Amino acid sequence: MKITVDFEECLKDSPRFRATIEEVEGDVCELESKLDKLVKLCIGMIDAGKAYNAANKQFVNGIRELAQQSTRDEVIEVNRQTSFDLKHRKSPILFDQAQRSIKTQLQTFVKDDLRKFKEAKKQFDKVSEEKEAALIKNAQAPRNKQHEVEEATNILTATRKCFRHIVLDYVLQINVLQSKRRSEILKSMLSFMYAHLTFFHQGYDLFSELQPLMKQLGGQLDQLVVDAAKEKRDMEQKHSTIQQKDFSNDDTKLEYNVDADNGIAMEGYLFKRASNAFKTWNRYSWRWFSIQNNQLVYQKKFKDNPTVVVEDLRLCTVKHCEDIERRFCFEVVSPTKSCMMQADSEKLRQAWIKAVQNSIATAFRDKGDDGEKLDRKSSTSTGSLDSGGELKERSLKGESALQKVLAIPGNACCCDCGQPDPRWASINLGITLCIQCSGIHRSLGVHFSKVRSLTLDTWEPELLKLMCELGNGVINQIYEARREELGARKPQPGDPRHEVEAYIKAKYVDRRFVRQPSDEELRNKVVSLSKQEKRLSSSSEHLPPRPPPPTPKLRPGSNASGQTDAAESPPMPMPATLPPPSPCKEVVFYEPKEYSPGLQLYWASCARSLPDMAEALAHGAEVNWVNTEDDKRTPLIMAVQGGSLVTCEFLLQNSANVNQQDAQGRGPLHHATMLGHTGQVCLFLKRGANQNAADIDEKTPLTIAVEAANADIVTLLRLAKMNEEMREAEGPYSQSGDETYQDIFQDFTHMASNDPDKLNRYQQYDPQRP
Repeated sequence: MKITVDFEECLKDSPRFRATIEEVEGDVCELESKLDKLVKLCIGMIDAGKAYNAANKQFVNGIRELAQQSTRDEVIEVNRQTSFDLKHRKSPILFDQAQRSIKTQLQTFVKDDLRKFKEAKKQFDKVSEEKEAALIKNAQAPRNKQHEVEEATNILTATRKCFRHIVLDYVLQINVLQSKRRSEILKSMLSFMYAHLTFFHQGYDLFSELQPLMKQLGGQLDQLVVDAAKEKRDMEQKHSTIQQKDFSNDDTKLEYNVDADNGIAMEGYLFKRASNAFKTWNRYSWRWFSIQNNQLVYQKKFKDNPTVVVEDLRLCTVKHCEDIERRFCFEVVSPTKSCMMQADSEKLRQAWIKAVQNSIATAFRDKGDDGEKLDRKSSTSTGSLDSGGELKERSLKGESALQKVLAIPGNACCCDCGQPDPRWASINLGITLCIQCSGIHRSLGVHFSKVRSLTLDTWEPELLKLMCELGNGVINQIYEARREELGARKPQPGDPRHEVEAYIKAKYVDRRFVRQPSDEELRNKVVSLSKQEKRLSSSSEHLPPRPPPPTPKLRPGSNASGQTDAAESPPMPMPATLPPPSPCKEVVFYEPKEYSPGLQLYWASCARSLPDMAEALAHGAEVNWVNTEDDKRTPLIMAVQGGSLVTCEFLLQNSANVNQQDAQGRGPLHHATMLGHTGQVCLFLKRGANQNAADIDEKTPLTIAVEAANADIVTLLRLAKMNEEMREAEGPYSQSGDETYQDIFQDFTHMASNDPDKLNRYQQYDPQRP
């Protein structure tokens, strides 16, 4: 019995099984394409009687192509060795036989058998995704929440059981299809050959040579039908036997076998923690691990080259990890690095730890005295790594964002339900959230809330400052102002999810608890913000000049544009004294025709007041509101005028358009360049600002920066242009471009956020300057 996909292998769901399934699916897809083509050619032959000669030649070529697609099948390969030298006549009898032998039979095979295969494939793909989601949920279940752990474990058990039933059905369908296709195709070809034999009486001598072959194929067809029926009964019996097995104990069967024929002592799926500086767990980070040749390796797909995690297991130790949030984790530690992995259950974790320990012991027995030396070296190295400060230092760095944000009053509990010790945040609202509320916020969409982890994600300095200037207390004063007045109950930790979700939607989507200001209150707020902006402007009019800082480092032998010829780009001369930046247009408050939340956002952006900006957005202000009475400026342009990097970041996180222009054709990047705000220029370039846009004077940001002799901004603009050209040259699938660009932009970003005094290379911009 010839089985294309083994039933036992499919239960492992290994990369070998996935690779086989992928190959079979591609083969079936190609078979369907060839059969469809053959049927259409047959129809064309029937309809085009006058052009029968050409259509028949194409039809024969289609048969040969089908034989080439099945070169590994000896039965169908016979058709490739057969040549058809047919007399080309038009006859209803021949076309009727072709209709019945080719079109009807093959179309029935395509519509019935291939349709069953597609339905089985659709069920298999669906249950594979459900299993994948169950694995992720089971892995993410926190140790201290038993009900979530039990729920995740039950879902995973049920999903795996369903997956095994579906995959067995799918494998059965594949094997039956592969067995049946040979007889169906051969049956169609044989019927068509007999149709030609009946029609071509005058060509009997030509077909007399094929008659022995046809008799042979007829005998083979009879045998194939008998074999196919027997194979089907055997496979259905085996399928039924395996399906009756007890799957109540859902742990994957893993056995350590040091004498395995393929050299693999142990293999199976494990989650792997990333080895970057942030030690994150990616949701798709499971890999097929194996212990072979005294090494620990993993691979994602069967055809991928194995990635070596540990070169020599004799230099390693393995230990449980109980001090982290995830369950069933263990760590393999070597003198140079460590690898954190997670199993699906405690039983599997113990099996892997025992397998690694046995592999270490086996390696020492094989190497004899050399093993003792390596053991001493291993224990010394790993001991220093376990007790050293490197891992501790890394963990502290990873917790710095959490510590800074939770230090803000009110942030120590979830903003929406009060759950202590939140680990998530909404960066456009500036609040902290528990894991349940963060999931609900994600479901609202990024236009309402952008969720990020305080422990797993990277935090830019400007985002941390944004979080520290808002916080749960500020936002709740805005979004829960009328909650008590309306008698709405705020959720508590442990409340049902649907109640919490209804409250959060009412709070942020419907804004049911926001207190709308009266016209007088709105007017007083706008006037107050304009006066606050004047005080901020007057306090920065007489700042002492500062010396220019050294330019951020470039690669050896390269300049800002990525070239090595320094003679072509001499450094621009800098003035001895640098006056403080002044706005290119004086910001003057005037009595507007109408007061609106958009006008409040406009002046709050200039006054650098994030709470007032958040209040304006809650009152319905459009983030890209245009002030038609003031050169069509937007809140983002006014945030540039105010000189606050955090204010710009807040607007961008709330979907502000970084390329919206004023009446002079100048976008935020133009204004930031004119004012010499290097940090804002860096921020806008990272957010996709169009540096090629020109104002009504046909000046681009680079032209303005060169005229103002601002070396830092010129460097940033040229680097951004160089990086854009490199991406275009590398094609649509290129990544972030040159590493120099990334390094220098990172230097400017941290400098602008943490030490803005260093970015003071500015000469007063004069539009009339030649």
